Amino acid sequence: MKRLAPYLLFLAIPAIILPNEASEKLKVEQITHGKKHTFFGYIGHVQNIPWNGNERFIVALQSTFHDHLPGKGEPADVVLIDTHNNYAIEILEQTQGWNPQQGTMFYWNPDALDSQFFFNDRNPETGKVFTVLYDIEKRKRVKEFQSRKQPVGNSGVKQTGGAFAAINYARMARLRPVTGYKDAYDWTVGIKHPKDDGIFLIDSRTGRQSLLVSFEQMAAEIRKTEPHIDDLALFINHTLWNRDGDRIFFFARAGWRSSINKNKHPRINAPFVINPDGTGLKRLKHFFGGHPEWDFGHRMIGAMDTRQIIYDVDQDLVVGQIGDNNAFPDPEGDISLSPQGDWFVNGHKDKVQKINSYNFYRRSDGRLIRSQGFGIENWISGDLRQDPSPAWNRSGTKILVPGLVGQGENTTRQLFIISLP
Repeated sequence: MKRLAPYLLFLAIPAIILPNEASEKLKVEQITHGKKHTFFGYIGHVQNIPWNGNERFIVALQSTFHDHLPGKGEPADVVLIDTHNNYAIEILEQTQGWNPQQGTMFYWNPDALDSQFFFNDRNPETGKVFTVLYDIEKRKRVKEFQSRKQPVGNSGVKQTGGAFAAINYARMARLRPVTGYKDAYDWTVGIKHPKDDGIFLIDSRTGRQSLLVSFEQMAAEIRKTEPHIDDLALFINHTLWNRDGDRIFFFARAGWRSSINKNKHPRINAPFVINPDGTGLKRLKHFFGGHPEWDFGHRMIGAMDTRQIIYDVDQDLVVGQIGDNNAFPDPEGDISLSPQGDWFVNGHKDKVQKINSYNFYRRSDGRLIRSQGFGIENWISGDLRQDPSPAWNRSGTKILVPGLVGQGENTTRQLFIISLP
């Protein structure tokens, strides 16, 4: 079932250019329209790219609402956007494993970039979460990664292929609702640091599921400096594979919800790295915030002291910086490095103007270009917030971003493409 967009909006909007740069323009194109909300969801870091391998198709979600967290019986449509056919939209599937902030953790399969992608779903009867591998050539699900005892969903695909990390999204719904799946089945209720939950590793070729690191192990490391971890329940954010596939970064967190953190303990926000074989678990000595991204090798990009820093996880220290202290209004914003590694984009939120804007930085020569703002209205913070979420194409020439269009009750969330000059 294909639907052509009723019209195509194409704008050439001047960027905000630094005084030492020549006048130039970023191209901004609205590619989705209509009464439904259309969005990709997650940040395009660690090469979580909306476009398939040949850049013919963009995968996205469509929903009829974005004013509450979806629960049982509130699916979203999984859609394919044809970039060669006026951005025509085809509905492929439905999922009940999604939320407005992260979508359904779409990720094109590195083993078949042109034709297969992952997304999360859940059983409508049992509430158990699982991951789907969908083939657009066969127009069907070719594999479902389900576990009867420990139902988890994709949280980050190995960039070189063959595996993905997975977490308990039902636990997230209790402890960090913005990233969880409401009403999903959770086998860890009442357990602060379960030894049978944490980060799982799933072999995408064989389907084998194993526990990579448990909450019990994480708590043991955190307890060395923050003994109040014994009063708080741990959860996971951001399981990020590096480009070589030999490191995984993650945040172990606790204390976000005041209804659970009744003693008002300081929040736990511990950055870790681990090898994919389960060895080398290490809590990093220095915290760097925002939504970190992997650079090449064992270096990461993050935020520290208002700087966009480069952090070597092996040396456990800051080894560089991207841009100067004036380059990025909010280094803790959503960030993404192009597949080629030259262009870096930082998406930041202006809560006064109620917009998301984007700052493009070319590492080879320090060229900086700032975009226009994209409306977010009152979806500024909380569980329904609309984050900048910049996501590169595979050529490193453009990004996909969300934005609100329309007014009042007719306001919808749509997708835009920003192209570099």
